[in-house]
Amino acid sequence: MGKTYEGGVPLAEVVRSGFVEGVHRGSVVVLDSTGTPLAGAGDVTSPIFPRSSNKPMQAVGMLRAGLSLTEPAELAIVAASHAGEEFHLARVAGLLAGAGFDEDALHCPPDLPAGDEARMAVLRAGGGPTRLQMNCSGKHAGMLLTCRSAGWPVDGYWRADHPLQLSLRDTVAEFTGEEPVAVGVDGCGAPVLSASLTGLATAYLRLVAAEIDTGAGKVAAAMRAHPELVGGTQADDTRLMRGVPGLLAKIGAEGVIAMALPGVGAVALKIDDGAGRARMPVLVSALRRLGVDAPVLTEFAELPIFGATLPVGATRPLW
Repeated sequence: MGKTYEGGVPLAEVVRSGFVEGVHRGSVVVLDSTGTPLAGAGDVTSPIFPRSSNKPMQAVGMLRAGLSLTEPAELAIVAASHAGEEFHLARVAGLLAGAGFDEDALHCPPDLPAGDEARMAVLRAGGGPTRLQMNCSGKHAGMLLTCRSAGWPVDGYWRADHPLQLSLRDTVAEFTGEEPVAVGVDGCGAPVLSASLTGLATAYLRLVAAEIDTGAGKVAAAMRAHPELVGGTQADDTRLMRGVPGLLAKIGAEGVIAMALPGVGAVALKIDDGAGRARMPVLVSALRRLGVDAPVLTEFAELPIFGATLPVGATRPLW
């Protein structure tokens, strides 16, 4: 495979009652609006799996292959890692029904909603895992519809050698400026393509700089117009896009997040141990290096740690 990810450096610490009880390592890159590196730490040039941070690029690839949708909200759910709230499920179900598919056509596994409130609501009602509730069901619905529009077989649409996935691979390579050196299987069963953090940040710069009538411009606009569909009511990327006008952000599993702001720059980072609690404080530090400020960043700058109901410490950035 060639070069492999070498690992990161200490980026955040966990402090409880004045005692440092943990440190999260990772890597982060900050690009200015021209794509020039402004700051960084750790290994930002070796491949990682961006996981769901690749979804905006995959959505662009689907549009290029013939995906036809009636409104931007549908495109936002295709690029989403949704929390399984009712409005998310309704959007995905509508996409499937409009093309004559049912939930069984989805390859993503049955799951409970990713959001805590939605998960508890399902369990209280006596429900259980379904494919629709899986956080990638919007992406899979988009893939099914793309195959229908392009005249490709629906069977095996998730396989890495399917025409759909080969087309999406080309799009990811174009936007990152890197040929994927590794292709894995994501948690939803679809392929996940590698990219470096620098390539990922570059891709997000290209997304926000795209003309509105292009596929990339449409995806970026849809996600920013409907941030609640991209994540969920309480999702970190949703709250970021609500709180910083013009910002495009998408979380990926295993501690990844990528974002860009037109005319300002882009950030991509990975927390090596996959801990979500370290991701946002480090991202805030990176955004402030770009001169970005907003009340929502103060909320994410240090995440509180509790002893019973009382705050006794925080996860805070070291970088």
